[in-house]
Amino acid sequence: MQPVARPPAAPVEELERVPEAGSEAPVPAAAKPAPKPDAPAPTAPQTTPLRRKSTEYYETKAQIFNALVEAIDLSQLSRLEVEDARDEIRDVVNDIIALKNVVMSISEQEDLLEDICNDVLGYGPLEPLLARDDIADIMVNGADIVYIETQGKVEQTSVSFRDNAQLMNICQRIVSQVGRRVDDSSPICDARLPDGSRVNVIAPPLAIDGPALTIRKFKRDKLTLDQLVKYGSITPEGAQILQIIGRSRCNILISGGTGSGKTTLLNCLTAYIENTERIITCEDSAELQLQQPHVVRLETRPPNLEGEGEVTMRDLVKNCLRMRPERIIVGEVRGPEAFDLLQAMNTGHDGSMGTLHANSPREALSRLESMITMGGFSLPSRTLREMIVTSIDIVVQAARLRDGSRRITHVTEVLGMEGDVIITQDIFVYDLIGEDANGRLMGRHRSTGIGRPKFWDKARYFGEEARLAQALDASEAPEYISD
Repeated sequence: MQPVARPPAAPVEELERVPEAGSEAPVPAAAKPAPKPDAPAPTAPQTTPLRRKSTEYYETKAQIFNALVEAIDLSQLSRLEVEDARDEIRDVVNDIIALKNVVMSISEQEDLLEDICNDVLGYGPLEPLLARDDIADIMVNGADIVYIETQGKVEQTSVSFRDNAQLMNICQRIVSQVGRRVDDSSPICDARLPDGSRVNVIAPPLAIDGPALTIRKFKRDKLTLDQLVKYGSITPEGAQILQIIGRSRCNILISGGTGSGKTTLLNCLTAYIENTERIITCEDSAELQLQQPHVVRLETRPPNLEGEGEVTMRDLVKNCLRMRPERIIVGEVRGPEAFDLLQAMNTGHDGSMGTLHANSPREALSRLESMITMGGFSLPSRTLREMIVTSIDIVVQAARLRDGSRRITHVTEVLGMEGDVIITQDIFVYDLIGEDANGRLMGRHRSTGIGRPKFWDKARYFGEEARLAQALDASEAPEYISD
């Protein structure tokens, strides 16, 4: 995964002076590039209970920042390398501290220098968290409370904002980079960082205790199926079967709960698409990271201030059919676009993929039917189920277990119908068998013994028959224990 790319520093006229503590004016609105991938790993975060910085600290910071705006042409910083710009700011701030005879310890001075650099060039207090690659989620519940998820566990940090005005300013800075807005008239916004990390903002008056900002961070190094095997999410044979499913142009639905790794798994499966294929992706916030050369990325658009100009997911999926796609990939199926995706899968666009929220493969198929019905399509239930059966080949179920680990729990085929009921069969399943002394869950991936799955003919057509037979045979021999 590529490092986060921040926009250059804004001209000085766009930077407002920092007010005294407790006032409502915003802080500077510029941003900076993140550290290069080969930079030393950031130090572990402080995870002790929250310690908000004092009012005196913010008053001192405001005085020094206002002096900085007068002493340096911040518009010139965009012409410098990131580290050079930071060094320039630090030199000037040190001079200001000396001239004003500000008394503070060395550690306080370092904190102040870092905070001012982050305010001018980045996302303020979020910068240390964005620089860490081991954080999966950042959850800001107002100015004083910031949680992170790391290694599957949620913990509170000591990070805080000056006030809700500074937090709201940073939210505006993030969403404006992708042409969106968040304000009283539009208090809910989905956006993304330049690296594809997913962002959600909900502002007052809907968020009672101050703006709520949630960032689903992406790792700089994109996960692969081999790494999922290493982490115990699937066995080597299970991963090989998923590779064959991806190469054999099976239509795949990835199902799972929030934070279960659906998008990560979708990225892994797209790695086995041939470079010669034309792929079109449709997303609410563009976050997929396909490596193939022939990719067209589409993103929805919210309505403007007059309530016009909205482009929905269904609009994108319908338009895909006019763009000569070979594969259509929908980041998340949430509504009536499910109908158009099924039509695409059933009309020559084999190998299409999508994700949705559900707790089991059978529930995922039921949710597809519900989304189509709620979208206003007055089709009989049997007709919808027949469409699902003829469109979806494989459902891959991902789950986040209670100890924070993520597992692929089912690889399930859609076989057909008996009467009005959709028939499925599991190829691979994950069974929980207990937990160890440290509370970590232990389980077993096992094959269900299907000797000849329904997609066998597709695998043979693409020359994967021998590898599929080998993977199925090998998966029945041992029992793999995941700790």
